[in-house]
Amino acid sequence: MSEPRTRLALLSPHQVEAGDAEALAAAITAACMAGDVAAVILRLAPADERSLVNLVKRLAPVAQDAGAAMVVACSGFAGDLVSVSARGGADGIHLDKARDGDLRDLRERLADGRILGAGGHEQKHAAMEAGEAGVDYVMFGGLYADGMAPDAETVLDRAGWWTEIFETPCIAVAHATDQVGPLLATGAEFLGLESTLWIGETADVGAIQMQVAAVREATA
Repeated sequence: MSEPRTRLALLSPHQVEAGDAEALAAAITAACMAGDVAAVILRLAPADERSLVNLVKRLAPVAQDAGAAMVVACSGFAGDLVSVSARGGADGIHLDKARDGDLRDLRERLADGRILGAGGHEQKHAAMEAGEAGVDYVMFGGLYADGMAPDAETVLDRAGWWTEIFETPCIAVAHATDQVGPLLATGAEFLGLESTLWIGETADVGAIQMQVAAVREATA
């Protein structure tokens, strides 16, 4: 039996607002045309629920029409993110650094195949707790809302440890091109791309997809 192929997950910039929608939609479309994108994690700026729903309604179909799931995150939002996701037509939600019990409560509310993802796991114990809560994936790496990111070696170590032991898929996130190869070597089901790798003139999703294909061929 062949091993499942690694697919891409696109992480939007943090604090996405309505004024960013047009440019972001174009970038999502271009990235999905250049690579095998499984999901887009849309990291919204906190706003009132109606505004967030309307923004998700604008962007979710862009990803979905290209065959990718749209997963919504909103650091600092005090409202009901499950409602925002459902009303906006997204496929699920992502939560970083969840508090005790949050993921289990969200898992109970997200039914009918809706996605629950969790990140911010710098400690192994936190990642295992997320897996036990029934998340659909755990994410290692990626920029936090304050612009900080875990050490790249820590991300590499956590992704390799997780894929060797656990069945729950993981997203291993790169925010620089030199991190792509080592993260692919962990066998993670998804390679996460921070926005600098898929948005803008220097982005080259096609080249990253070629690296993914090369690793796949070498391990076939």
